[in-house]
Amino acid sequence: MFEQTFKNIDDILHKDAGCTSELDYTEQSSWLLFLKYLDALETDKATEAALDGKKYKAILDADYRWEAWAAPKDAKGKPDHNNAMTGEDLLQFVNGKLFPYLHGFKQRATGPNTIEYKIGEIFGEIKNRIQSGYNLREVIELVDELRFGSQEEKHELSHLYEAKIKNMGNAGRNGGEYYTPRPLIRAMIQVTAPKIGERIYDGAVGSAGFLCEAFDYLSAKPNLSTRDHRTLQTNTFFGREKKSLAYVIAIMNMILHGIEAPNIVHANTLADNIQDIQDKDRYDIVLANPPFGGKERKEVQQNFPIKTGETAFLFLQHFIKILKPGGRAAIVIKNTFLSNTDNASVSLRKLLLESCNLHTVLDCPGGTFQGAGVKTVVLFFEKGAPTRKVWYYQLDPGRNMGKTNALNDKDLTHFVELQKTFAKSAQSWSAEMSAINTGTFDLSVKNPNGGDEVAHRSPQDIMDEIATLDAESTELLATIRGLV
Repeated sequence: MFEQTFKNIDDILHKDAGCTSELDYTEQSSWLLFLKYLDALETDKATEAALDGKKYKAILDADYRWEAWAAPKDAKGKPDHNNAMTGEDLLQFVNGKLFPYLHGFKQRATGPNTIEYKIGEIFGEIKNRIQSGYNLREVIELVDELRFGSQEEKHELSHLYEAKIKNMGNAGRNGGEYYTPRPLIRAMIQVTAPKIGERIYDGAVGSAGFLCEAFDYLSAKPNLSTRDHRTLQTNTFFGREKKSLAYVIAIMNMILHGIEAPNIVHANTLADNIQDIQDKDRYDIVLANPPFGGKERKEVQQNFPIKTGETAFLFLQHFIKILKPGGRAAIVIKNTFLSNTDNASVSLRKLLLESCNLHTVLDCPGGTFQGAGVKTVVLFFEKGAPTRKVWYYQLDPGRNMGKTNALNDKDLTHFVELQKTFAKSAQSWSAEMSAINTGTFDLSVKNPNGGDEVAHRSPQDIMDEIATLDAESTELLATIRGLV
């Protein structure tokens, strides 16, 4: 129903000088979708209040509501084109009045978990990039056709929005950071098996794919009470995101999936010292695909006991620390983490194996992440007891992965089924930790059933490790000189 509308919006944005990629199309669609959603939310709240004999106090002042500036209607409820701003007038209002007014909500909000705070945060982080007021008018009229009234309409909009995020992930300019294949996420959730009342966290939230899929998983449980639904809305899903565009997309994605005021904080997770994490800060479940390949500054590294510039390794330390005792995690990471010989990798594997039960390693084939040449594994672990045995599963869909042959749910059904009992097969086996080399803590994927050893390292990985070892050597020499 809405698919053509989304396509038409992208076609208009493609013509605008201010929008140059799928990332821009998604960003600009997002702020307009958010305001249209807010209008629908206010209408619903006003109706509910009237039915209860109460008066509803609108979030937005009259001049800034959707029907006032974006889509005025005549006495018959039809679009009033004579009173609708366009061209330069529309741009001046949006850039000079609307965005500053909405940004001001951050200061006026009673707390960070309110819809008012989210409004202020979003409109302080993004800008209107649409340079033609006539293009903006056309896009607004298309967005106005969208409806958020029924669950079916919200469901369709959420699917279309997910498709936009996926396209953005294939569009370059680091868009791939925001998109983890949904079949992989769903398999990770099935294995961790969250329950109503458990708190779920993603400290590298991206487009909030993990939280949205976990919400869908828990919402589908039978016989949920009103209290259960309230728990899902307010005290189940938590995330943090450093980048402005990803933050906005995460909020919009969760709203379209049915969470009114998402608990997403706009902050750099790695800027916090993990020694400051207290029991009240901990979570039952961590689901994440932290960015890898990043190089963090020295002052950020000081927040972690194991010093490394590799972003994903810092995130893994954070996730281990923030889990409750008995808490469960499923984390995507580069497969070279299992075998790298640099000090940080060895120390981190030792920490993981000694403080958590790493019960499952899912080895993903090349091409699982479209647009990313790296091979990945998923680490499944439970905090509180050391690892005794690791069950490996080597995922092999039987075809080359790519945009036209993307990972699907059926590809992962065998893994999910066998994982329940850690069953042996041609693709799965177990490794006893008593046999591990305690000098290297090497966890390489070595299929004893004749499969290829798949922890092959790319030239870039080898070069990165050489650079890391060089830096460590330089630092050690400087320390020695300082002592002499």
